[in-house]
Amino acid sequence: MNDIDSKSEPAAKKFSGFVVGIGASAGGLEALERFFTHCPSDTGAAFVVVQHLSPDHKSMMIDLLGRYTSMKVVMVKHDMQLEANKVFLIPAGKLMRLEKDRLKLEPKEAHVLTLPIDIFFTSLSEAFSSRAIGVVLSGTGSDGSRGAIAINAAGGFLMAQEANSAKFDGMPASIIGTGLVDAIMRAEDLPKRLLSHITNMPPGPLLPEPAEEEVSISDDDAYEGIMQVLLLTVGIDFHDYKLATILRRIERRMQVRHLNKIDRYYNLLKEERQEVFTLKRELLIPVTNFFRDPETFKVLENNIIDRIVDKTSTGSSIRVWISGVSTGEEAYSIAMLFLEAFERFRRWPNLKIFATDVSQESIDTAAAGVYSEATGTEITTERLERFFSQVGNSYNVKPELRQTIVFAKHNLLSDPPFTQMDLVSCRNTLIYFTHEGQNKALQRLQFAIKPEGYMLLGSSESIASADIGLLAIDTKHKLYQKSANPPPMRFDALGEPFKRYVARSNKKDTVSRTGNISDSGIIDTAVKGLVKEYVPPTMLVNSQNEVVHLFGDLTPYMQAKEGVASLELNRLLPEQVVPVASALIFKAAKDKEKIASDAIRITTVGKEKTVRILVTPLVRDGLETLLLLSFIDKPQSDPTEGKAKSIDIDAETVERIEVLESELAATRESLQATIEELETSNEELQATNEELMASNEELQSSNEELQSVNEELNTVNAEYQEKVQILNRVNADLDSMTKAVGVPTVFVDQHLNLTRYSPDAVGIFKIRETDVGRPLDEITNILIYSGLMEDFKRTMATGRLIQKEVITSNRSTYMVRLLPYHISNDGQGAVATFIDVTAYRDRERLQSIIDALPEHIAVLSHDGTIMLVNKAWIRFAKANGDSDLQATGVGVNYLETCYGPDSPAGSDARKVYVGVKQVLEGNKESFSFEYPCHSPTEKRWFVMNVAPVSAEDYGCVVSHVNISTWYEE
Repeated sequence: MNDIDSKSEPAAKKFSGFVVGIGASAGGLEALERFFTHCPSDTGAAFVVVQHLSPDHKSMMIDLLGRYTSMKVVMVKHDMQLEANKVFLIPAGKLMRLEKDRLKLEPKEAHVLTLPIDIFFTSLSEAFSSRAIGVVLSGTGSDGSRGAIAINAAGGFLMAQEANSAKFDGMPASIIGTGLVDAIMRAEDLPKRLLSHITNMPPGPLLPEPAEEEVSISDDDAYEGIMQVLLLTVGIDFHDYKLATILRRIERRMQVRHLNKIDRYYNLLKEERQEVFTLKRELLIPVTNFFRDPETFKVLENNIIDRIVDKTSTGSSIRVWISGVSTGEEAYSIAMLFLEAFERFRRWPNLKIFATDVSQESIDTAAAGVYSEATGTEITTERLERFFSQVGNSYNVKPELRQTIVFAKHNLLSDPPFTQMDLVSCRNTLIYFTHEGQNKALQRLQFAIKPEGYMLLGSSESIASADIGLLAIDTKHKLYQKSANPPPMRFDALGEPFKRYVARSNKKDTVSRTGNISDSGIIDTAVKGLVKEYVPPTMLVNSQNEVVHLFGDLTPYMQAKEGVASLELNRLLPEQVVPVASALIFKAAKDKEKIASDAIRITTVGKEKTVRILVTPLVRDGLETLLLLSFIDKPQSDPTEGKAKSIDIDAETVERIEVLESELAATRESLQATIEELETSNEELQATNEELMASNEELQSSNEELQSVNEELNTVNAEYQEKVQILNRVNADLDSMTKAVGVPTVFVDQHLNLTRYSPDAVGIFKIRETDVGRPLDEITNILIYSGLMEDFKRTMATGRLIQKEVITSNRSTYMVRLLPYHISNDGQGAVATFIDVTAYRDRERLQSIIDALPEHIAVLSHDGTIMLVNKAWIRFAKANGDSDLQATGVGVNYLETCYGPDSPAGSDARKVYVGVKQVLEGNKESFSFEYPCHSPTEKRWFVMNVAPVSAEDYGCVVSHVNISTWYEE
């Protein structure tokens, strides 16, 4: 460590309290004032206010907010540390981020869309996680929404102003629309909820932090109950999701609802259905954006998409599956890359992208294709113009892009996968699953890829390539390719289990209150062992012929068909088995008894085998009847012989056909009636459509006219803006000029009312700031000038300059100049300037006095410079060789004339120099000196008298008097 380091002050203690990030824009000042008026000053939190400010805006927020809070309000400087009970303001023209507990500033690019609230909220979530609090107040647009999602994902707390109480509801409505906001209130009510959250949040976690996949919590039944409530209410089994993540989200909801026991939260979930959906949303946080990890997308475009398009001809199909698509940004990003590749290669295959997610809300958002203004910061201008249309503050996906994607709800862990995919993408989804869940998902993803197809994973995800037939082609960007001859895959791995809790669905209570997790685990293990050992391969089928569960190895009996993934039995069984299975299911469901088929031969995996199909109905009182479809190898002893009723498949098929024909006839009659109704409705719709078309044309015409008017108004407004700027500059120049010139000036309008005045005018007119607009003749002045108002009228009437000298009551003299000017075409005014000529007139009077004297008189300044001379002095100088007054004229230093560098020390000139200098310096009251000054024709004597003058500009007066007569006498 060097000397400087050793003497430096110790670093400030790291701030570890809550940080409240407040985003506000248009109308936000009023909301901020109401917020801080009701916010205590001793919360211990740091408040950071982020606004949309112009780079040229001089912020007055320190003074404005300082009136409404006793907390210290400061403007942020780069690398400033957070402090408790202090308000930090973002400077104009800057973007701000949090790094640990320090605020970092960076320049904001001009004319580029930036979202300062999103940027700060995102950094806040990374730096303070669960101690981050986001507050969004009045403002336009959607800035803050993406940052709010990040805060929620980190376990932070979100609040928003009620949209109907905000002057501009764009920003509050946008964040409320995410469904993640914890408190929605008026601005003045938010501090109370904020304080409640801060004071009620415990210092440590409510639930223990699990280690890897194992955890021991205080109430296992409550946790399992929460899992069951989620399954039965939202249809998602979260057991394959990482326990640590689930517990953190449950803990966050417990904090928001002020509950400190997990069993109390479980009871709340049973009572409040909406809380179940809120918990589900928080477990499935949609954190995504367009072209996330741009470098990865560039590699995907160059190394994968270009290869796929290059080997695909026009008219052929390209199939892509994007799992965990969230709100659709990734799907649209990949679709854009494919469409751009089509342009480059000049070929147009049929692109079909299947974008799936377990959350129906996310799928609905993605399918709508409407995104916030943040999209403008993630996509290039060229792509925005081609693939999106801007509507207000949002971007809407154009049909060209939208029609390439099919959005569907799909559970990667339980639903069958798609097939024959050229590319499968599943980014940042596997990280939320347990190790077992990741294996399940990867097996489904691998199953979906056709040989030599590709897979893209997230940056934090990886696979064991050798285990599932995938070869890494870019490990950094997680790009893999399926081998041309992948190892065979057991389909039972895909069917493990689709619905974990089907067997528990008709229990009155979702969790046994007498057992615990370990007991139920033993029972589950025992049941699985018995099923594996004694139960033949079996499907559990519902009344819609959909498979809901698989038991045993069904690989020989199932053949997944190409196309949209489906659980329909007809889509999973071989062709020769479908008629038999359908007839058995129909008969068993109708008769409510066990039915078995005759032996049938099927071909599986290239081999023939003989099996019998057994269908067993599971009748449940008041609930849907389920059916077990079992496959029994014929060569072995058949345990169903003598127990199950055999049927004649042909007869049952004929009966089934008759029923279907009867249903078909009824359906045809109903269809015909429906068609007739539709035709009638269609005619009405045609008429309505024509009317709408006409109205639309009128609206289009009106819209074009309005657009034209709007453009004109914009042009005029721009011109006025420029003129205002010019006028402001002229006005500033005029103010500066009147101050700098120092001439008293007043302006009047055509009614002689005061409109403007210079600062020096208050020395003549007793003007106050409030006198602007008053008649000038009502304002007291020191002028002895009764005709001033009449002269104003006359100059405006004649348009000519009027100039006069006037005297004031303090005997000063002013040159008054009155000049008219035009205010507009129908108005005018006049300006009067008052030039002080008192000193000039005094000098004129003095000059005339000394000119009347016969003596030669000169007035010197304090340094000896000649300031005034009379006519006698001038005549004498010219007569004695100084015709141009170069030695004795005004402006010449008289001391230098008297005593030049060649003058001897004892000469008369030396004596005169000394005497004059002593008078000028105040060392002598007067000085007299007699000297001869003979001409060729006569002898003359003069006396020189020097006397001091008490004046600022003058030092002494010098006179030369001819005393020749004294010597003649």
